[in-house]
Amino acid sequence: MILFPAIDLKDGKCVRLKLGDMNEATVFNDDPADQALSFEKQGFEYLHIVDLNGAFAGKPVNAGAVDAILKAITMPAQLGGGIRDIATIEAWLTRGIRRVILGTIAVRDPALVREACKLFPGRVAVGIDAKGGKVAVEGWAETSELTAIELARRFEDAGVAAIIYTDIERDGVLKGLNLPATAELARATSIPVIASGGLASIDDVKALLTPEYRMLEGAITGRALYDGRLDPKEALALLAAA
Repeated sequence: MILFPAIDLKDGKCVRLKLGDMNEATVFNDDPADQALSFEKQGFEYLHIVDLNGAFAGKPVNAGAVDAILKAITMPAQLGGGIRDIATIEAWLTRGIRRVILGTIAVRDPALVREACKLFPGRVAVGIDAKGGKVAVEGWAETSELTAIELARRFEDAGVAAIIYTDIERDGVLKGLNLPATAELARATSIPVIASGGLASIDDVKALLTPEYRMLEGAITGRALYDGRLDPKEALALLAAA
């Protein structure tokens, strides 16, 4: 069970959004590389990065900040936001990103995801962001007619390394992870699933370790870490002892 600390990048800064709204951004650190190093020193083993501007622009925007993060840390990092073609995937992997996360393009062009999985085995994840059970795209600005399970099943045999499932209605508001929906998705696919959106406290981490949810690969934590509701030492000790 991996706990991924999240760095969301907007205009080169480390922020957290509320319900995915770019106008509801709280800046937590002007220096994302410093924040990443802090997470590594706390004992985290895998970093989750999102280029928020990139998700809306459909192309990388915060490349400078990502490069600075990669120079500062030794732990692996996964990155999503604005990755829509093979050239961009290859560029990020060459620059040191361990795993890219494909979101919008997974809905728009599933064949590209399959091609990427063949070209870069084990290094392509799919981000499924859902609102009311339906998949949202373009930085959550649009909702499709696809359900999360329908989208996941499209990639059942593609070689996707992981699915990051985000409940948009919980993201950044500390309501707790939507573990029932995440587990339902995990049971519907053989692809490892990571929970995201709403992790609020140590109780969420404890819940992840119950038999019902042990099939999940891990969870992403953002705001709870930044505002001190989640003690990294306590959370990581709990996971290490499990």
